[in-house]
Amino acid sequence: MRRTGTRRYISAGVAFGLALLAGPAADAAPEMVDTALVLAVDVSQSVNDERFALQMDGIAKAFEDPEVQRSILSGPHRAIFVTMVEWSDKAAVAVPWTLIASAEDAVAFAATLRKTPRKGAEFTCMSRALQLIGDKILPFLPMPANRTVIDVSSDGHDNCNLNPPVDVLRDALVADGVTINGLPILEGDEAATLEAWYKAHVIGGASSFTVPAHGYKDFERAMRRKFVTEISQLP
Repeated sequence: MRRTGTRRYISAGVAFGLALLAGPAADAAPEMVDTALVLAVDVSQSVNDERFALQMDGIAKAFEDPEVQRSILSGPHRAIFVTMVEWSDKAAVAVPWTLIASAEDAVAFAATLRKTPRKGAEFTCMSRALQLIGDKILPFLPMPANRTVIDVSSDGHDNCNLNPPVDVLRDALVADGVTINGLPILEGDEAATLEAWYKAHVIGGASSFTVPAHGYKDFERAMRRKFVTEISQLP
């Protein structure tokens, strides 16, 4: 895993950021964001199209929520960067780094999420998601961030038995200053043990926490609560 740190970025990321911010509003663009947020969403076999739609709608409604928007705009830089990764057998960027510096930006990001297709497969390979994020996503953050947070959600344990395992990759990311928070979806055969597994193997870093969703229909409530907490940096 490439060492990234929370405030390091490479020239390619800078070029992307300058291109993204070019135009009439470029003079008002921030030079740093308060939070870089990676949404890592499970799309394995247990997450059918209906459940995926509930996740996307839940995340979208969180970004449309005025309290979440106030949290985004309450930091010293009044902006965050956010990206979304879908993961199962493989992991891939579903929505690239997007700057949110206004309520309008948040609403536009929500609309993008609702149009994002599910690219699922069979297994729950969380370790592949963390490896992709550490190697291919965080190094290309368009500008520095005060905090880097990975937001992992799934309805099951990692079942790929890959090497390195989830907790080794978590520890490497945490050593770089990243915080990993978890949203275990407690539905199905693994519901009884999933939150404890997240606490032992997934979350880590400064002020890390889990917010469980009690089934997919509770996902929206859990995600909104989680966003308000992590974006506003409450303990």
